[in-house]
Amino acid sequence: MEIWINPACSKCRSALSVLDAEDADYTVRRYLDDVPTEDEIRAVLDRLGLEPWDITRTQEQDAKELGLSDRGAWPRDASARDRWITALAGHPKLIQRPIITADDGTAVVARSEEAVRDALSR
Repeated sequence: MEIWINPACSKCRSALSVLDAEDADYTVRRYLDDVPTEDEIRAVLDRLGLEPWDITRTQEQDAKELGLSDRGAWPRDASARDRWITALAGHPKLIQRPIITADDGTAVVARSEEAVRDALSR
């Protein structure tokens, strides 16, 4: 199991606390330092069963500067999927966190204790 974190994020620290309390075997990836490639983002999206806009932090300053809330410029459909992935790889702060890749090949956005426990049960 791997968890993508930003150490400054309280949700990430909470997720790590749950994993530690459960004595889970996991690897930490500080995704702002070890930025995921476009292919890694695609793989995580497949595991999550989500689209890139579903894991984009649209309130971040980078998102505002890119105009991600402008659905005309950034449609949320298959034609723009690769463009969104490129934006996430180029601006990793935009990736929702924490993301846990579970041992069964799935993944969860682990923003709650329940989501972390769900990943542990997989």
